[in-house]
Amino acid sequence: MIVEKTAESEGGKKLTSISVKQKLMLLPDQPGCYLMKNEFGKVIYVGKAKVLKNRVKSYFSGTHDGKTQRLVSEIRDFEYIVTSTEMEALVLEMNLIKKHDPRYNVMLKDDKSYPYLKITAEKQPRLLYIRKIKKDGGKYFGPFVNAYAAQETKKLLDRIFPLRKCDTMPKRVCLYYHIGQCLGPCVYDVTEQENKKMVDGIVKFLNGGYQDVKNELSEKMLEASEALNFERAKELRDQIQHIEAVMEKQKMMTADLVDRDVFGYHFDKGWMCVQVFFIRQGKVIARDISVFPFYGEANEDLLTFIGQFYLQKNHLLPKEILLPQEVDANLVSELLQVKVLQPKKGQKKELVELATKNASLALHEKFALIEQDEARTIKAVENLGERIGIAAPYRIEAFDNSNIHGTDPVSAMVVFVDGKPYKKDYRKYKIKSVEGPDDYASMKEVVRRRYTRVLREEGELPSLILIDGGKGQISAAQDVLENELNLFIPVAGLSKDEKHRTSQLWIGDPPEMIHLARNSQEFYLLQRIQDEVHRFAISFHRKVRSKSMFESTLDSIAGIGDKRKKMLLRHFGSLKKLKEASVDEIQAAGVPKPVAELIEKAFLSNE
Repeated sequence: MIVEKTAESEGGKKLTSISVKQKLMLLPDQPGCYLMKNEFGKVIYVGKAKVLKNRVKSYFSGTHDGKTQRLVSEIRDFEYIVTSTEMEALVLEMNLIKKHDPRYNVMLKDDKSYPYLKITAEKQPRLLYIRKIKKDGGKYFGPFVNAYAAQETKKLLDRIFPLRKCDTMPKRVCLYYHIGQCLGPCVYDVTEQENKKMVDGIVKFLNGGYQDVKNELSEKMLEASEALNFERAKELRDQIQHIEAVMEKQKMMTADLVDRDVFGYHFDKGWMCVQVFFIRQGKVIARDISVFPFYGEANEDLLTFIGQFYLQKNHLLPKEILLPQEVDANLVSELLQVKVLQPKKGQKKELVELATKNASLALHEKFALIEQDEARTIKAVENLGERIGIAAPYRIEAFDNSNIHGTDPVSAMVVFVDGKPYKKDYRKYKIKSVEGPDDYASMKEVVRRRYTRVLREEGELPSLILIDGGKGQISAAQDVLENELNLFIPVAGLSKDEKHRTSQLWIGDPPEMIHLARNSQEFYLLQRIQDEVHRFAISFHRKVRSKSMFESTLDSIAGIGDKRKKMLLRHFGSLKKLKEASVDEIQAAGVPKPVAELIEKAFLSNE
């Protein structure tokens, strides 16, 4: 059972009007989750607790390290949700983090992913290289030590087990059929038994039975050699060598062949490092290293990490998980529905100790760099605020327009939080209401669209807005913010010198130039922001322009409508790749031969 504390206390007063100190007195002696909010009402941290009263009060008493003190200094309000059990609190915490994406909950924000191989559950199955696991009935294998190993393994399996390759069935066989890597189910009747035999072979191969496959290939190689079919014998020999190169590099780490993940962790000074060893078929094939700040109890935050690792990042659950002794193994087992062990002796205990040792070494190895970087960037933000006369701009949003002679005008916005890129909040805009190269009007449109939406969705407003440009661009942005949206956010302009380098900072009404030392951290911060927003805008403009050129070229060709344009763009990805394609390759994308010949002719005549 979950009970959420409503906006009114027992006395009928609005909680938002009660001071944090008074609200602390109302906290219950029960498990649950708490949500810390800043002055804008934005959730900045979500935590869980066995006893809410003790945990939440601990933030507002005693001494803390600088990192936690900074979190506390931003808290203006909090709310809590009571749960019946610790398990409910753990699940709720993960859901709340996913919903609110609080800036201080940084455990798994790096979007790190590992390659897997997947056999689809389609009638004519495919073998795919993927990075995201879905509950779609497919068979997944991995993670692989790196992308190259996964890709090489897939290439090897494509040679041995010729499942279909095309995303959508073409009307005729493609190149893969001609080179023996597809049985051509688009044209020929490939039975369920044939597909099952190949799928079983791949499953056996990836589950450690590659030695049997290797032996079968060796027998076929000898047969081909005896039949004087030396070309086929050489092809089989190459496949055998490929198996040895891809699958037999690593030493066995455990006597059994159980797939298991081994967790070790170490924490110090408010930071935690978690290392996960992936053991597949008795081999350590990869490891995950995560270093992040934490603000609660180390053991409980590790539980949240493990839950996010499997349930939100969709890492493939193994048959068995090994954990250190101090972690609540029963809670992990109940949450994930998997066998969890805390070995006390033997090789499994040594694996946990090895993961823990590596976590300790990694944390101390990176400590100096992390703290140095954190201190440098935060100091740069604080110095910038001081120089331009505002509070430290912990959240900066920067805009840049991009067009060539007014064609395909676009704009882009990047976000820096605590002096670092926050790519989740980056945004791209196609200019809709402006004709021709009007930079001021374009800036007005984008600022209007951005902050109208932020207000409508009650999103987080920035402490500072940076505009690529000078006085005119600043005035255009300020006009929209103040006169249309009633927002009074500081707006600064960044102008460049003749070499297109960050040169001057303008702010105020009317704008005045702020002199910053070129070797100062705040100047470097502005350079990074301006370079990043310019890169983001240019890359978006190139993509839009490439698509526009792609479509305009195809518009002149008979037999090409919107449907085929989209199909070709999806298949080739760019105009350049389509121009380089042969008639056969264009046909393989699903285009009739006469139309494919017209496409090739059109591109040749334009060269």
